[in-house]
Amino acid sequence: MIRIFTTGGTIDKVYFDANSEFEIGESLVPELLAESNIHKGYRLQGLLRKDSLEMTDGDRGLVLAAVTACDSSRVLITHGTDTMAATAQALSSLNDKTIVLTGAMQPARMRRSDAVFNIGFAWAAVQLLPPGVYIAMNGEVFEAGAVRKNLKAQRFERT
Repeated sequence: MIRIFTTGGTIDKVYFDANSEFEIGESLVPELLAESNIHKGYRLQGLLRKDSLEMTDGDRGLVLAAVTACDSSRVLITHGTDTMAATAQALSSLNDKTIVLTGAMQPARMRRSDAVFNIGFAWAAVQLLPPGVYIAMNGEVFEAGAVRKNLKAQRFERT
């Protein structure tokens, strides 16, 4: 059984015309999994509903505690892309589980989002990778501590 934790981030953002801002909405992860034809074999739990730029060390501690306490050896975490590498690094001491973080560069609610692909890709990665902490984004897998987000290019790359 794969454990999925949601923390918010762009993947779950909603655009409100009234104030011209994005806000974190209800998680679309169940819909994204269904769209990827994934209907069982997981347990989903929402931890946070935050933009990753607003995540604190305390929030990362909450994620670490939840992953440590869960009984699954395979964990998928949806997360905002801006500080995903920092959270992956905070989890890197957990070497007895396979932990994969993923997200989206565009909200899942947008027509041209990478969310469905990234969820499906992360789902495969969490099942195939050995124990460790990874980021799975846009068809590539990166190890925690050896990745950064290139803001200008809007992609992840090895450091």
